[in-house]
Amino acid sequence: MTKELKFESPSFRERIKGMLGVDFYRLFHTPMFYIFLAIAAIIPAMVSAMTMMPDQNGNTMEPLYSNVWQIIAATKSLYVIEGIADYANMNMVFIFGGIMVSIFIGHDYKSGYVKQLFTTHAKKQDYMISKTLVCAFAMTCMCVTYFIGGTVGGLLVGYDTAVNVGSLLIAVFGKMIMSLGWASLYTFLNVIFRRYFGISIASSFFFGTGILIIDVAAVVENLSLPTPFLNLFLYGASVNANLSSNIGALIICIAVSLAWTVFYNFLGSKVLSGSDVY
Repeated sequence: MTKELKFESPSFRERIKGMLGVDFYRLFHTPMFYIFLAIAAIIPAMVSAMTMMPDQNGNTMEPLYSNVWQIIAATKSLYVIEGIADYANMNMVFIFGGIMVSIFIGHDYKSGYVKQLFTTHAKKQDYMISKTLVCAFAMTCMCVTYFIGGTVGGLLVGYDTAVNVGSLLIAVFGKMIMSLGWASLYTFLNVIFRRYFGISIASSFFFGTGILIIDVAAVVENLSLPTPFLNLFLYGASVNANLSSNIGALIICIAVSLAWTVFYNFLGSKVLSGSDVY
């Protein structure tokens, strides 16, 4: 009498653990990750330093900032950019991060990894979740190196260091938390444009700049309408993490980031399940 062998399918936890292990291994073993960490540190340091360099006439350029921490976050919630100093803060990580995510996911398709993966691993939502978490981790690391580079650059040029420490911490942690929502958006965009690497990078860059929200905010302000509804979007919520932030701003960042993560992962899973992924 023969015994029938039964194979239990791996649980959700086991599947995600396996995929995360592979994705983190690939992340840590590619030079791209460390290059973007360096970029995230160098850019804010250069922005701080360059504002103090002499111009063609030998006159010292007017500094963009008066405080070390303004390169980290804006002084208040600004949906419409009033100057380059308002824009050049840790939100730039969401632009660099979008490009990095496009390269990271694009390599899956160029290398044939996706074809091999979905031949043996049918759960498309696992792919979305794993990529979102790994890319969010990478962007959070970029926030850390950005903070280090921006702080060192500001100190070297002698900016004032006065700050509300609580608000500064909320601003930094708020940006890190928003990395999850941004990573889910970029993963979704790269699933849609998986066959068009150039378009995926361009779309990630475009949405990372927050141009759509900035334009809508400009119209809203001209019409003297309230702007809190912009907090429902990733860029709108991101500007709440500033040097005037309180615990309410952190709650907004957490809620919006989680909501968009669930939404984009759901849509991305549907796209992968309903189309040819190769």
